Amino acid sequence: MARLTREQSQALTRQKLLKSAGDVVARYSYDGASVERIAEEAGFSKGAFYSNFASKEDILQQLLEGNAGNDVRDLTRRLKGVQTTEEAIDVVAEWSDSRAEEQKWGIIAIEMLRRAQRDGTLTDRQRQLFASQWEEVGELLRSRLFPDSDIDISAVDLGGIVLDLTYGGIAVFLKVNTAGQMVRQVLTALRGSVRVRNQ
Repeated sequence: MARLTREQSQALTRQKLLKSAGDVVARYSYDGASVERIAEEAGFSKGAFYSNFASKEDILQQLLEGNAGNDVRDLTRRLKGVQTTEEAIDVVAEWSDSRAEEQKWGIIAIEMLRRAQRDGTLTDRQRQLFASQWEEVGELLRSRLFPDSDIDISAVDLGGIVLDLTYGGIAVFLKVNTAGQMVRQVLTALRGSVRVRNQ
């Protein structure tokens, strides 16, 4: 077995620390997730943590940035080749259910933003991460669900509706409707309310 290069070893360490951070926050909450606990669960020292990340906030920001990009790529991939609006809505609903099952993403985002707002440290970078994700998802959905229609909803609002329903997390506890079922209902209702261009 070939030895890892220094760069490969550092990338692997970062990857393990990022995964550990997500798991630790999901299990112990934002306040219970310490640098020591994240490093220990990943099998590293605090020194290894600080060689890769400036703080707990830094690792969580980077974790969320990676997840936001994955959402857009995953939805784009899943929607590729889908022919009808109904199929596209089903794909988005299924995607929403699969993402909602991993409750840690909503927990990490909400707790990090709530803490930053309370401490007065909420940054434009943090806000922009979510605004950009909402807009990218919204643009994707507009192009796939309403290609020949005029819809009176911004991409940011459309993406925000789908992502908030997906990551809000309360549906998991209520056992009434899944996130995907709610997303399906909203998108179907929106689709039924638009008018086709040039008619």
